[in-house]
Amino acid sequence: MLTAILLGFLFALFLVFSGKLFKGKFSVLASLVPLGLFAYFCSFIPLISNGEVVRKSYEWVPSFGVNFSFTLDGLSLLFSLMITGIGFLVFAYTSAYLKNHEYLDRFYGYLSAFMGAMLGLVLSDNVISLFTFWELTSISSFFLIGFNNTNPASRKSALTALGITGIGGLFLLLAGLVLGNISGTYSISEMLSMKEAISGHEYYALAVIFIFVAAFTKSAQFPFHFWLPGAMKAPTPVSTYLHSATMVKAGIYLLMRFTPVLGDQEIWNTTLIIVGAVTMVYSAIHTLFRTDLKGILAYSTISALGILVFLVGMGTRDTLLAAAVFIIVHALYKATLFLVTGIIDHETGTRDVTALSGLRKVLMPVAIAGFLAAVSSAGIPPSFGFLGKELTYEGTLHSETFNYILIGAIVLTKILLFYAGFVAGLKPFTGKLPERFSSLHMPSPLMWVPPVFLAVLGMAFGIFPALIQDSIIKPAVTALGANAGDVHLALWHGFNTAFILSLVTIVVGAIMYFVLKPSAKLESFIGKFETFSPKSILEKLSGIFVLFSGYWTRIFQNGYLRNYVSTIVFFLVVLVGYTMIGNTELKLDYSSLSEITIYEMAIAILLICGVIYTVFTKSRLAAVAAMGVVGLAICLIFVFYSAPDLAMTQFSIDTLTVILFVLVLYKLPRYLELADYKTRLKDGLLSLAFGAIVAILALEVLSEPVNNEIGDFYAKNAYIMAHGKNVVNVILVDFRGSDTMVEISVLAIAAIGVFGLLKLRLKSSDRIK
Repeated sequence: MLTAILLGFLFALFLVFSGKLFKGKFSVLASLVPLGLFAYFCSFIPLISNGEVVRKSYEWVPSFGVNFSFTLDGLSLLFSLMITGIGFLVFAYTSAYLKNHEYLDRFYGYLSAFMGAMLGLVLSDNVISLFTFWELTSISSFFLIGFNNTNPASRKSALTALGITGIGGLFLLLAGLVLGNISGTYSISEMLSMKEAISGHEYYALAVIFIFVAAFTKSAQFPFHFWLPGAMKAPTPVSTYLHSATMVKAGIYLLMRFTPVLGDQEIWNTTLIIVGAVTMVYSAIHTLFRTDLKGILAYSTISALGILVFLVGMGTRDTLLAAAVFIIVHALYKATLFLVTGIIDHETGTRDVTALSGLRKVLMPVAIAGFLAAVSSAGIPPSFGFLGKELTYEGTLHSETFNYILIGAIVLTKILLFYAGFVAGLKPFTGKLPERFSSLHMPSPLMWVPPVFLAVLGMAFGIFPALIQDSIIKPAVTALGANAGDVHLALWHGFNTAFILSLVTIVVGAIMYFVLKPSAKLESFIGKFETFSPKSILEKLSGIFVLFSGYWTRIFQNGYLRNYVSTIVFFLVVLVGYTMIGNTELKLDYSSLSEITIYEMAIAILLICGVIYTVFTKSRLAAVAAMGVVGLAICLIFVFYSAPDLAMTQFSIDTLTVILFVLVLYKLPRYLELADYKTRLKDGLLSLAFGAIVAILALEVLSEPVNNEIGDFYAKNAYIMAHGKNVVNVILVDFRGSDTMVEISVLAIAAIGVFGLLKLRLKSSDRIK
């Protein structure tokens, strides 16, 4: 299972060295990677459909309970098949859509890394590893959304998406830490057995809030929804893969995965119902005012995600069943519509629905795919969408939280989605063909076969729901903690309230489609309210933050190193001095101190003289030489106290520092008087205060009773555990190995940066700038 997850990353790495092979006619071979993974996960269908769960675990940081633990159950299998299946079609579509693109190999690399991250996310059983893959999806999607990096709008959209989803990732980490603190484990499967203990804990509400922020930002719930329409600047394969079938459903997956752990509580259910209802209605209304095909599909996607959150919030067996079915329904018809939109844009050069008509005459297979997807989106029989709509209505009607406002909200949303689906999937192909489109030709089969296949699949699952009833849907509902029982999916459920609501949806939606036409006038009307939108409000807040940052920078980050050091030292003096007030008892036992020798006295005098000379000299070179004297004096003190290794280290570093200072000073301009006597007096007083606090702390340490427990431990175990006789070296290399490795890494990075600066050769014009 780990190999399947890493395959996407390995293929992306492979493309770094052999990407040229996938830029030409062999680019379609890249689709074999998701196809192979799809076949791999299909092999688990018989096992999962029989109620079994596959678990794999690999140690990562076992001492902290953080491992690469993976679980393949009905829910993760549903998402894995969707990720790899639609991924295969998107990969194949991309080979024709971006044919001969200069960076096609790079695009495949980003796409592959994203696929691996999504698989890791939905298969993870450990909250920390889930968070890791969660962030990887945000990073890889950032590169995909901003793939057209020469376009400022694409770069802005990528940054916005990364910022919003990145904040959600931080809250997911916080949720994982809180849940780990409550349950004592980071394993999601182990948390299932602690449901009552978790829900009764004082930090339960905090964990739920953190989960909500993570899920709502990722799945574009109101008021975090605005990043998704902006992400439509990405190429169509990205919109298809990320923004209809996979990434935006990561938040839905998170809510579904934690429903058995955190669900059935008022804060959980009520919040999800309200947020889902607001999101689905708000976004569905927005589809009425859009003329760009991608814009229509973006807002209808947000609305569909709101429906899923709404159904999960209901929390009953029927609504969870409806959610599982609707995930597949939406993935099939929305991926189809995005692919169809990509073909239209590719062939006509426009996505303006008001300028498109009659394309069936030149793009008939594409028109068929669009029509079938529109039928499924509208919930018209015999599509799978009709079945999903019926289950949604039945689940809402039979829920304990049923009221007329909620059923009205879901019906209104479905009517508006009917309209949006027909505008995107049917309108471009009906009516008279404009003269300028008469010479269009069918694109490569690699472009039109995938949407046709997905559209036909949406009809086949509606006519023959038994194909996925027991193998996919039932195990997914069972994984949600609901008793799936016998699942019977069928087109006809009898003449009941749900069926009447379905008829109302179809009739009113059809009337709207024929009466209400998309127009630039409607789009300009909704633009008048842009000032009050969450996006505008957030941008204004970010503008205020930028102003505050500039003000803060001018005060504290003003380019003077002296001010930085003074600020740091001042706060240390204040904080440490405040802590020491009333907590310091200087009881120095002079009898425990060794006698001061003439050598130590001489070194101390030499050190003091070096410090004074450094402070008051007018010459830089003299100051550097005096600092070198101070460093050498400290070396001698180390020697006197039997620390030759520290003395050698101090000598080496001090000598190197003096040499570097001299080299730097050689290139600097003449000495400038940048401080008046008041500034020097302030710095002197601050230095004396800091020195006094350090001296008092040293004396306080001497007055404390000596505890040699730690020293004894290192002394006894240095040779036994680390096979080293030098205790200091053993502590640095073995007992503090990670810390030392990070320090070495920092020094290496700094050295590379210095080397780069030394090698930098600026043109005269650059120097002037």
